Amino acid sequence: MSFFGMDCVRKKEREVERKLRANDRDYNLSFKYATNAIKTSKYNPFTFLPLNLFEQFQRIANAYFLFLLVLQVIPQISSLSWFTTVVPLVLVLSVTALKDATDDINRHRSDNQVNNRKVQVLIDRKLRSEKWMDVQVGDIIKLENNQFVTADLLLLSSSEPLNLVYIETAELDGETNLKVRQALTVTGDLGDDIEKLADFNGEVLCEPPNNRLDRFTGTLTYAGQKYPLDNEKILLRGCTLRNTEWCFGLVLFGGPETKLMQNCGKTTFKRTSIDRLMNFLVICIFAFLAFMCIILAIGNYVWELNEGSHFTVFLPRQDDNAAGFSAFLTFWSYVIILNTVVPISLYVSVEIIRLGNSFYIEWDRKMYYARKDTPAEARTTTLNEELGQIKYIFSDKTGTLTQNIMIFNKCSINGKSYGDVYDYMGQRLEINEHTDTVDFSFNPLADPRFMFHDHALVEAVKLENPEVHAFFRLLALCHTVMAEEKKEGEIFYQAQSPDEGALVTAARNFGFVFRSRTPDSVSIVEMGRQRSYELLAILDFNNVRKRMSVIVRSPEGKLSVYCKGADTIIYERLHQSCSKLMDVTTEHLNEFAGDGLRTLALAYKDLDEEYFNQWKQRHHEASTEMDDRESKLDQLYEEIEKDLLLLGATAIEDKLQDGVPQTIEQLSKADIKIWVLTGDKQETAENIGYSCNLLREEMNDVFIVSGNSSEDVRQELRNARTSMKPDVVEDSVFLSERTLGKSVKVVMDEVANGEYGLVINGHSLAYALERSTELEFLKTACMCKAVICCRVTPLQKAQVVELVKKYKQAVTLAIGDGANDVSMIKAAHIGVGISGQEGMQAVLSSDYSFAQFRFLERLLLVHGRWSYLRMCKFLRYFFYKNFTFTFVHFWYAFFCGFSAQTVYDEWFITLYNLMYTALPVLGMSLFDQDVNDVWSFQHPQLYVPGQLNLYFSKKAFFKCALHSGYSSMVLFFIPYAAMYDTVRDDGKDVADYQSFALLTQTCLLFAVSIQLGFEMSYWTAVNTFFVLGSLAMYFAVTFTMYSNGMFLALPSAFPFIGTARNSLNQPNIWLTILLTSILCVLPVVTYRFLLIQLCPSINDKVMFKVRQAKAAPPPPTRRTRIRRTSSRRSGYAFSHAQGYGDLVTSGRFLRRPAVRSSGFTHVGRTTTGFSPMGRSAGYSPTGRPQTAKVPDVEVTSLQMYRTIRDPAL
Repeated sequence: MSFFGMDCVRKKEREVERKLRANDRDYNLSFKYATNAIKTSKYNPFTFLPLNLFEQFQRIANAYFLFLLVLQVIPQISSLSWFTTVVPLVLVLSVTALKDATDDINRHRSDNQVNNRKVQVLIDRKLRSEKWMDVQVGDIIKLENNQFVTADLLLLSSSEPLNLVYIETAELDGETNLKVRQALTVTGDLGDDIEKLADFNGEVLCEPPNNRLDRFTGTLTYAGQKYPLDNEKILLRGCTLRNTEWCFGLVLFGGPETKLMQNCGKTTFKRTSIDRLMNFLVICIFAFLAFMCIILAIGNYVWELNEGSHFTVFLPRQDDNAAGFSAFLTFWSYVIILNTVVPISLYVSVEIIRLGNSFYIEWDRKMYYARKDTPAEARTTTLNEELGQIKYIFSDKTGTLTQNIMIFNKCSINGKSYGDVYDYMGQRLEINEHTDTVDFSFNPLADPRFMFHDHALVEAVKLENPEVHAFFRLLALCHTVMAEEKKEGEIFYQAQSPDEGALVTAARNFGFVFRSRTPDSVSIVEMGRQRSYELLAILDFNNVRKRMSVIVRSPEGKLSVYCKGADTIIYERLHQSCSKLMDVTTEHLNEFAGDGLRTLALAYKDLDEEYFNQWKQRHHEASTEMDDRESKLDQLYEEIEKDLLLLGATAIEDKLQDGVPQTIEQLSKADIKIWVLTGDKQETAENIGYSCNLLREEMNDVFIVSGNSSEDVRQELRNARTSMKPDVVEDSVFLSERTLGKSVKVVMDEVANGEYGLVINGHSLAYALERSTELEFLKTACMCKAVICCRVTPLQKAQVVELVKKYKQAVTLAIGDGANDVSMIKAAHIGVGISGQEGMQAVLSSDYSFAQFRFLERLLLVHGRWSYLRMCKFLRYFFYKNFTFTFVHFWYAFFCGFSAQTVYDEWFITLYNLMYTALPVLGMSLFDQDVNDVWSFQHPQLYVPGQLNLYFSKKAFFKCALHSGYSSMVLFFIPYAAMYDTVRDDGKDVADYQSFALLTQTCLLFAVSIQLGFEMSYWTAVNTFFVLGSLAMYFAVTFTMYSNGMFLALPSAFPFIGTARNSLNQPNIWLTILLTSILCVLPVVTYRFLLIQLCPSINDKVMFKVRQAKAAPPPPTRRTRIRRTSSRRSGYAFSHAQGYGDLVTSGRFLRRPAVRSSGFTHVGRTTTGFSPMGRSAGYSPTGRPQTAKVPDVEVTSLQMYRTIRDPAL
C-alpha cells in the first residue's frame, strides 16, 4: 500500500492461488502480497484538496456557482460584484471540507491504532515485538491469551493438549460462544521451541483471498509430505484467543486480503433521496433560468431595434455595438441577476439544519444507555432526513434483536410445571425486576448471576424429590461443556453454544454442579456430595438426529443413558408407559412455546450390563469401518435410544433486548417492512421471529423455502406468491422509472390477500439471488409482512440489500452489531451499528450508532420524521421566498427596457438571504414539529407520508413555483399601480425608482415572513425572536444605510439617501404593504382550509386531536410483555454443532487439572458448607396452587411418574 493511498499504476493481476513459504520473506515478497496494514481512510495530506474539491464539484450547484463566478469577473456583463459569489462559495467549500477532513482524521486515528498494535514475530531466529502493519505473509507469529488474531493464520502449535486453541469469533459472526481450532500433528510437534519453528520451511498452496468465513482449502507441504488444510486449522483476523496460554501461527493473508477486511464491502458516498431530487430540480431550475434569460434577451433585442435608437443621442453606444450583441450581453447579465433562484445559501442552510438535527440525536437522553454509558451517535450528518423515509429494515439477529444470553426460564418435571409465579388467589403474576428471586445461599457453588422466581422448584430439590434430582442430574451429565476453576469454588463454563451453558448453570444452582471432566469421566457435586461418573460414550448431536445422549456408569455401578433433544424426536423413542405423562408435558411445552421459549425434552433409561458390553463391541466395530460408517453408527444409536423414560422438558429464553417486540410492532404499524438476515440456524431464527413479534400466529401462513436447486427454489417462491394472491398477473409488476435520463426497472408493490411471512435458508438464498430467480424472490418477499433469511453469509446480506435497492423505489436501513454485518451496513442507504458486546466493527462502518435495538423506534419515528418534515418545509419555503424574490426582476425587466437593472437596492440583494430571511427559516427548520414525541409514538402512521415522498416531491416543487409566480406578480404590480402618478400628502412626487424599490422589497419581506408563520406548526420563543428580530433588523439596517451620514461617507455605495424616511412615513405606503401581504397569503389560506375540510391528511387529523386534548397528551399505554398463545414448538433449541462429542471423548478438550475444593468429600459425606434439607432450609411453599395429580395415570414400575405426598396436605 503506497504512502499516497493510491494503487500502483500497473494493476495487479488477479490471484488464482496463493503460494508461500514459512520464514522466507524474500521468496514471499516476489509475489507482492499485501502487507498487514489496513486503510479505511479516503484521503491523505497530498490527495485531500484535489479529491475533496472533485467530490464537492460533483454537486451541480457548486459547479454552477463556479461558472457564475467566472461570469462575474467579465465587466461587460456583470452588474454585481464578484465577491458576492466568491465569499459564500469559499465558505461552503471550506465548511464541507473541514467536516470531511475531521471524519477522515478520525478514520486515520482508528487505522493507526490498529496498525500500531504489537505482536511477537519470529525474525532471524528470535521473537521480536513488531507492529501489526509490519507483519508479512509467511511470517510466524506468537499470540498469547486474550490477544486479537493479527492476520489470517495457519495454526502451527499451541499450549493446549492435542494442539487445540479456543477462539471467540464475536467480531466476525457476532457469536460469543467459544470455538475450537486444532493444528496438524506434524506442526504441533514444533511446540514453542524457537529453533524448531525457525527451521520450519513448510510451503502452503491455498485458495486466493476471498470473503468466505466458513470455508478454506489448501495444502501444506513439509518434509516431502502433503497435508490437507481446512477451516478448522485457520485462525481468522478479528478473532480473540481465549483460555489458551500461547499459540504460534503462519501468516497466510494480511491486511486488506484477510477475510475480515474482504467482508467489509466497499465504502460508497451516500446521498439522500432529497439530495438526488435536488440535483434533478436544480437542473430544471437552470433550464428555466436559461428560458427566462432568452425571453429577456429577445425582449432586449426588440427594444433596442424599436426604442434604443432614440437613446443614442443621450447615451452613445461604445464601439457602435449592434442590437444582437447587446441582447447577447443582456442574456449573461440576467443569468447573473436571476441566479438567486438557486442561492448558495441554500446549501449552507441545509448543512446547518442537518448538523443541528444530528446534535438532537446525540443529545437525546432517551437514546442514552446508562448501563454501558453509551449515548446515541450520529456518525454521519448528511442523512438525517432519510431516516424519515425508511421502508425496509434489514436486521441481524444475534446481538441486535437478542442479547445472545440464554436464560433457564421454566421447566416441566414429572408432569408438573415450574417457573411461573402465582399470587394467593391462584392468579399468575407477571415476572419483572421487582419479583422475588429464589435464594440459592444453601449452595456454596451456585452462580450468583443466575435468577429463578419459582420457590416450589428449589423446595422440591431440598425435599429430595427423585424425579427432580434425576432431571438435574441429566442436565449436569449430558453435555459437552468444559469447566474451568481458577479459584476454589469459582467455576467458569465454556460452552460451544449458550443454550448448553444455560442448562448446565441451571443444574449447578439447583445443587447438581458440573465440576470437571476427563475423556472418560464426568465429576459433579450432587447436593454437596462429590460424585464421579464414568463416561462410556457420547452419542453426538447432528442436524438429522436433533438430540444428544451420554452413557454413564454411576459410582454405585449403575449403567444409564441420558438423552436430551427436540420433543418430537424424543417422543418417538419413549416407552409406552409414558403416554399419559407425554400428554401433560405436551401441554406444558405448548405453553412454553407460546411464550416464545426454546424447548427441549429430557429422557433416560437404565441399561443392562451384558447388553451394553455387546453394544459397545458393535459400536467399536462400526466406528472403525471404512465404508458406510455414519449410517452404521446411526443404527446403533437408534437401537440404544429407544424405550426411554420421560423426565420432563426445559424452556430456555433466548433473551431479547429490552423492548424489541414493542419496537417491531410499532415499526410495522408505520408500514416499515423488517427482514431479519442471520447466520443462525432456521429453527433458532424462527423462534426469535415469533418471540419478537415479527412472525405471528395470526398470520395466514409462513412459507419455508428450502429448495436445493434453482428450479426448486423458483417453484417454491411461485407457489408462495400464488397462495398470497391467486389472481396475480405476471406482467403487471414492473414500472419504468426515468431518473436523470437513466431508465430504471422498478418492481411495483403488490398487496397480498392477508398477512404472510417468509423463511428462506442460506443455500436456497444463493439460488434465489441468481439473476434468473432474483425478481421472483423479490416479488414474493415484498408481498410478505416479514422475511427471515437464515444461515446467510455476510456477502449474501449485502446482496439482499442491493437487490431491494435496485428494484424498489424505497429507502433501506441495515442494523447490526458484528463484523459480519459491515457489508450489509455499507450497502444500505443508512447503516446503523449496535455498540454491543460483539466489538466495534459495525459501529465504525455505520452512519448512526446506539446501544439498544429499541432506540431505532425513536430514531425513525421521532428524529427521522421530524428531520424529514423540517427539511421538506425548509425546501418548500426556501424555494418560495427565492423564486418570489427573483421573479419580481423578471416582471420589472418589461418596464426598464430589458436593461438588466435590478428592481431592489443592491444592499438588499446582498442581505436578503444572508440576514433578513436566514434566521427565521433556520429557526423553523431546527425547532418545528407537527406533534411531539409522545403523539408520534401513539400514531406511528404519521411516518407513512415520508415513505411516499408526500412532503417534498416534483409535484410539491411545481406547486411552490406556481405560488411564487403569483406572489411575484402581486408584489410587483400592486406597488407599481399604487405608486403610479402618486404624490405625497405634501404634494411632492413619490413615484421614483428608489421609492418603488423600497416599497417592493418591504412588501416582499412582510409577505415571506407571514408565509413563514403559516408554515410553522410549533412556535417557540426562539422562532418568534428570529421572525420579529429579522423584520426589526431590516428596518434598522435600511434607515441606517439610507441616512445622510452613510451617503456622505461613501456616495457611490449608498445612493438611496433619505428614501426610507420620505416613503415610510406615508399612510398609502403602509396600506399598500398591507394589501400585498393579504393578497399573497389569501390563496394559501383558502387552499389549506378547503384541503383540511375536504381531504385531511393523517397529520391534520392527529394535530386536530392534539388541539382537542389542549392539555398535555395522555400518558402512553403501559407496555406489557407481549404474550402469545401458540401451539408451535422449536424443532430443536440448540445452536449446536456436530462433532463436539468426539472431541470430548478423544481427550482433545482435556484441560489442566481443576482446583479441588477441600470442602467436598467422597460419596455419602456432606460438606460443611451445605445447609440441611427440607422445610427448615429456609423456604416454605408460596400460595401457589400445586398441580393436582392427573387422573388415570398409572404408576409405572419404573417410578417415572410417582405421586409426591405433600406433608402439608
